[in-house]
Amino acid sequence: MKWISRFKPLHMQVLLGVILGCVFGLVSPASAVHYKPVADAFVKLISMLISPIIFCTIVVGIGSMNDLKRIGRVGFVALLYFEVVTTLALVIGLVVVNWIKPGVGMHANAATLDVSSIAMYTTAAKKLSVLDYLMNLIPTTLPGALVSGEILQVVLVAILVGVALASIGEKGKKLTELLEIISKVMMAIVGMVVRLAPLAAFAAIAFVVGKYGSRSLLSLASLMLCVIVTMALFIIFVLGGILRLNKFRLWPLIKYLKEEILLVLGTSSSETALPGLMAKMEGLGCAKPVVGLVVPAGYSFNLDGTSIYLTMAAVFIAQATDTPLTLWQQIVMLFVLMLASKGAAAVTGGGFVTLSATLASTQTVPVAGLTLVLGIDRFMSLARAMVNLIGNAVAVLAIASWENAIDRDQANRVLNTEPLTEEVAPFSD
Repeated sequence: MKWISRFKPLHMQVLLGVILGCVFGLVSPASAVHYKPVADAFVKLISMLISPIIFCTIVVGIGSMNDLKRIGRVGFVALLYFEVVTTLALVIGLVVVNWIKPGVGMHANAATLDVSSIAMYTTAAKKLSVLDYLMNLIPTTLPGALVSGEILQVVLVAILVGVALASIGEKGKKLTELLEIISKVMMAIVGMVVRLAPLAAFAAIAFVVGKYGSRSLLSLASLMLCVIVTMALFIIFVLGGILRLNKFRLWPLIKYLKEEILLVLGTSSSETALPGLMAKMEGLGCAKPVVGLVVPAGYSFNLDGTSIYLTMAAVFIAQATDTPLTLWQQIVMLFVLMLASKGAAAVTGGGFVTLSATLASTQTVPVAGLTLVLGIDRFMSLARAMVNLIGNAVAVLAIASWENAIDRDQANRVLNTEPLTEEVAPFSD
């Protein structure tokens, strides 16, 4: 019975759920599609806890500090890092798709494609503007940010409250301590909810495989393989390189985050792993203010996997519909994607909405071509979400290192790596 004990760890149970879900989706697709509500319920359970956890983490982190200027610097460094790395991801995706040319030879006629299946995305794309996005950062009411589900609204309100508490000194300590207790309660609830992850992973994968099946996989296998290989290389060389520069290694970090990675794989949602990711990064010795700022902001601005997929999907559609693209047109498209990808952060189906808005605004690639990749988008979302998760973990470690906001001895103990020769002082006031 030793083999049974191997499935006691949660990540092994989630992996088993994913495998069984794939088998069930292939064997009985008609039944598998009815399991979607189970996965949706799990995602909603996790989502309801995200806002209070982010709020409490940021407020406690900032409220307990004396050096508020340092928080501003951390925010600036984080945004600069996000822009550089996501732009690099966009460029890499553009280079690879032009080199491999996965869409060449499909000869799809854009005029005959059925656009009804992408109507919801094109409608949302019309509402996507920089002004609307900026206005959406400000909640209607201060408590409303906590119930809206908009991560950036929560971050904004939490920063304001944290700064206010820090500015009033001793008088704000009691509230800060209370919020720290509430944060621990929220994380305890997450621990209970996550026990349902294997069932949610089974249901989500069964639904995806049952609904879209092998027909989608086979017809667009070249694009899927191209995207997945590119994302893998991005993780190994770009994210791995960033870790190396900061004296960390990639593989120990991936092993440390195995539960969160498998949770994302099973549910096709990176949000389900957000509370666990924040707890894990604090467990590595990263300062609470850095984790509280970088992780939530990264979920909106540091979408490396999404960036790779966007450029590859856009050029793939052009190749498949025999639409010629000059180098200048591709550069313009990349620039538009760089801006639009930030505006769609909180929109349902954000990646698809961003792609639709970009194709519509550049007017070079037919928007109707989105139907060509709709069938595999759910499969691709698994890969995108995993890359986004690992990318945000790397961002926290990098920024915490640059800001001397990490206990490296603790990080090395947790990751089971050799002690570093260069000591960096923990985050302090």
